[in-house]
Amino acid sequence: MIATDAKPRLAAKARLRFDRKTSRYLLLYPERGLELNATAADVARLCTGEHTVAAIVDQLVEKYADRPREVIERETLAFLAALADRALLQDTT
Repeated sequence: MIATDAKPRLAAKARLRFDRKTSRYLLLYPERGLELNATAADVARLCTGEHTVAAIVDQLVEKYADRPREVIERETLAFLAALADRALLQDTT
């Protein structure tokens, strides 16, 4: 589980790239890649090591005001946990 005070950053082996052909963001890492939906791309773009998980959730709540905070927080934590399980995140705290 990722703590809300953690400051996640994408691992050095992971690269966030925009694919002009599909108009989607891709998270690329050695010999693999993930096609991200818009919300996942928003989370990945904020994983710079500068923002806490709580601050990332706050920004998403502001952007997606029609969604309940609890849902956004739960989905963000699940996505970050999935990235951490693949060793695609580092905690800079």
